[in-house]
Formats: sequence, structure tokens, C-alpha cells
Amino acid sequence: MLLTDSDLQAIVLTIKLASLVTVILFIIGTPIAWWLARTQSRWKGTLGAVVALPLVLPPSVLGFYLLLAMGPNGPLGHLTQALGIAPLPFSFEGLVFASVFYSLPFMVQPVQNAFEAIGDRPLEVAATLRASPLNAFFTVALPLALPGFLSAGILTFAHTVGEFGVVLMIGGNIPGITRVASVQIYDHVEAMEYSEAHRLAAIMLIFSFLVLLAVYAWRPGSKRK
Repeated sequence: MLLTDSDLQAIVLTIKLASLVTVILFIIGTPIAWWLARTQSRWKGTLGAVVALPLVLPPSVLGFYLLLAMGPNGPLGHLTQALGIAPLPFSFEGLVFASVFYSLPFMVQPVQNAFEAIGDRPLEVAATLRASPLNAFFTVALPLALPGFLSAGILTFAHTVGEFGVVLMIGGNIPGITRVASVQIYDHVEAMEYSEAHRLAAIMLIFSFLVLLAVYAWRPGSKRK
């Protein structure tokens, strides 16, 4: 057998996590990207820096502060206790929350760039045709920004699949609950099970290549006319 049962379990959990995070980020990342693309507010730079923070912050640092925030003495920990929700650290829900924050720039930035590339003219034309701002967003902006959404979705999914530092810090290594594929590879290496680690790592390598191939294929201007 190429993969062990624990490998398959880790892969299924990873796909579940990445899919859920991608859907959540489509929902919350789109309005953030739209606001950043259209606003002239002085707070644009601040919010843009917060969104981009996971790109430059070491995953262990980000995971540490998220762990403090979600812990029993942190603000999120107090909130979950008040709501009667189980603690987020070392749970799948905690992985989802941390992954949403960690993968946020991979959703927001490509979509923001796609919105900015549209320019003002198409929306101005829609306004002259008496389209409401909401109607213009759904009928003009979203269709024109579709390549950016596709790239953002692919990158967000792939980035979540490849997480290690944050998920290990927040979720630990609980089989079937928080042990994702990257942590499973780490376990194989620690146990000196290099053949098993190689097989799972090879799958991740092929997946990463296919992701990049898809992103380049969907990049605007990548197709010859």
C-alpha cells in the first residue's frame, strides 16, 4: 500500500481544512479586497498592512500570539467561554480560525489587484445605466475580476494545505482532529520512516506544481491571442 491509513486520514483532514478556509475567505476576503481597491481612506494602509502581516511574520510567532489570544486568558478565550463554546486551541475549529488569518493575504491581495485592474470606467457606465452600486458590483465587477478570484481560491487552498508552523502551534498533533498532511510528514521523519515521508511529500510536491500550473494558466494575458 502506498499510503498508510494515518496518511489518508491526514490528507482527508487537510482537504477538509483547506476547503473550509477557502470558502470562509471568499466570504470575508471579498469585501475587504473591494474596500481596499476602492477606498481613499487614510486607514487603507493600516488595514493593508494587517492583511499582509502573515506574509512576513514567522509562522511560529503568529501561531504563538493566536494561541495566547485563543487561550483561557486571551480575549477570544474569554469570548468562547462566555458563549459556552469549547476552547479553540488543539481543536479543528481552532485550526480553521488560525488558518483563515494565516491565509488571508493569499485571498485578499489577488482579488484586490483584480478589482483595481477593472478601473472606474465600467462602473461609471453601469451607473449611467441606473445600476445600483450593489447591482454594479455583482454584474460588472465580479465577472471582470473572475480570473483574480480563481487565482486567489487556488492560492488560498494550496497555502492552507502547506501550513505547518501555525497548525502545529494551534492544533498540536492529534490524529483525526488536528494532524494534517504537513504534520504527518514531520511525524514520519521523526520516526525515521523516510519511505513513508517520501511518498507523502511527493504527493505534496506534485500538488504544489499543479497549483502553480493552474495559477499561471489563469493569469490574465497568459494565453496567446
